[in-house]
Amino acid sequence: MGGVAKIAVLDYGFGNIRSVERALQRSGSDVAITRDFESAINADGLVVPGVGAFGQCMSGLRSIRGDEVIRERLRKNRPILGLCVGLQILFESSAESEGIDGVAIFNERIERIAAPILPHMGWNLVDTPASSILFDGIERERFYFVHSYGRLHGDASASMKYLPSWSEHGSRFLAALEFGSLSATQFHPEKSGEAGLHILENWVRSFQ
Repeated sequence: MGGVAKIAVLDYGFGNIRSVERALQRSGSDVAITRDFESAINADGLVVPGVGAFGQCMSGLRSIRGDEVIRERLRKNRPILGLCVGLQILFESSAESEGIDGVAIFNERIERIAAPILPHMGWNLVDTPASSILFDGIERERFYFVHSYGRLHGDASASMKYLPSWSEHGSRFLAALEFGSLSATQFHPEKSGEAGLHILENWVRSFQ
């Protein structure tokens, strides 16, 4: 693509949008926070942050047709990066918000992590596959997590469509996924220091 990447950060009421904006700007990108459907569709890259409960995030996302944006960008093979609950909403449903449908890119379910202390809050290692683009050059680094729910390893289907990276807190859970033009992290790269900035830079470089 070349040139400066134009990144849209989707503002649907549930995300650390200013922190994400500043982190992306450090990668040299031209960053805009938006609720506009066409702007979100047409940006070079789209970031979908998420903080709060699964059901609240889905309600906010649907209020600005964000679920449609994700599906349309994926159909057009246009880059998307989900962060924290922005990863979880890509799945069909969550134990956190029964009866609420996710965007359902993946026909799997988010479950409560089996750990004596929740939320899982703080720094943790991530096990990454050798073929990962997102983690290129930053294997076995620590990233910052804040969550009580996740895609649990024991429930992972042998027919998973995405490339997974894993972490562990009581349960082994999905820390990140890569699926064509779609990537997502359960951790917060914008709060993860230099390793987190490297994640964002890798993502932007993947489509520049």
